Amino acid sequence: MNTAPPLSASLTASQLARLADTIKALGVTLGFQQIGITDTDLTAAQSRLDAWLDRKHHGEMTYMARHGRKRSEPSALLPDARRVISARMDYFPEPDVDTLEALTDPARAYVARYALGRDYHKVLRKRLRRLAAEVEQRIGPFGYRVCVDSAPVLEKAIAAKAGLGWIGKHTNVLNKSAGSWFFLGEILTDLPLPTDSPATNHCGSCRACIDACPTGAIVGPYQLDARRCISYLTIELRGSIPVEFRAAIGNRIFGCDDCQLVCPWNKFAQLTRETDFEPRHGLDSATLVQLFEWTEAQWAAATEGSALRRAGYEGWRRNLAVALGNAPSDPEVLRALTRWQNDPSDVVREHVGWALAQHGEHRAK
Repeated sequence: MNTAPPLSASLTASQLARLADTIKALGVTLGFQQIGITDTDLTAAQSRLDAWLDRKHHGEMTYMARHGRKRSEPSALLPDARRVISARMDYFPEPDVDTLEALTDPARAYVARYALGRDYHKVLRKRLRRLAAEVEQRIGPFGYRVCVDSAPVLEKAIAAKAGLGWIGKHTNVLNKSAGSWFFLGEILTDLPLPTDSPATNHCGSCRACIDACPTGAIVGPYQLDARRCISYLTIELRGSIPVEFRAAIGNRIFGCDDCQLVCPWNKFAQLTRETDFEPRHGLDSATLVQLFEWTEAQWAAATEGSALRRAGYEGWRRNLAVALGNAPSDPEVLRALTRWQNDPSDVVREHVGWALAQHGEHRAK
């Protein structure tokens, strides 16, 4: 973060316009697919967030409420913040046919595509800092702060205001020429740059994402109840996964991409050019049994620098136990579950017991 005295008094409107164009061009050079600029008025987005919190749709994500209205006030994070530079970077690592093959094979482990490679926080934060440094080389010090999920920022609302896309019915940001398989990051700045026009909504009457959600988490257009969402259940939730959602989780052990996979706009999505986002440790093809056998040391080594760390080792094994309960009742699956029915973790042990009971029911039939 740089909090140098603002340069707004020394830059003319035409200079600021040229600087905005330079920032967008530099962003592309640094690997972003698009850069947009918006002001800091997020009043409407804050109202939507307040309503979502009032409905308790955030579940155990207490941090969503803890920051109060700070999320809609960039100046609380950077004094004198006047603009937000919003950036997006594609991450989809493989043809969608390969993703669908992994999702429909009940013996394989499905990891949300964003988490197959290096932790995107690290990648985007480094690029955004380089972008800010490039600007400093051209105009001198200016006030800025880089954010990639590292501070309470309404990044999707910012991206929509900056023209990067609209927030779809599944609550992800959609772009007409790129779909939704991209990450977002921001630079808060005191530079009074010219702003871009907000994106317009193009979901129309489509409800593919609503109908495809395995757990009915999209409770209405543009309304997500996180308490039902597989991404929340397998990543954010600590402790026991509600029994009523376990079968619907299928083989998804970290996150869920179903609403994106069925979105018509993703036919325009491009494969990522970032090698950092390519799958690591065979996670795009690993079986549930293989991953369930990882020791904590193996898990720690394989998830170093990965978003998978978010779930923790206990959560990872809990999720795998559920997926194994949904897998075919073959000897390898049953041996793996039986071996760990006395797991040291109460949470894992409970879910292993549930999984074994599922297979007992199948055998009884």
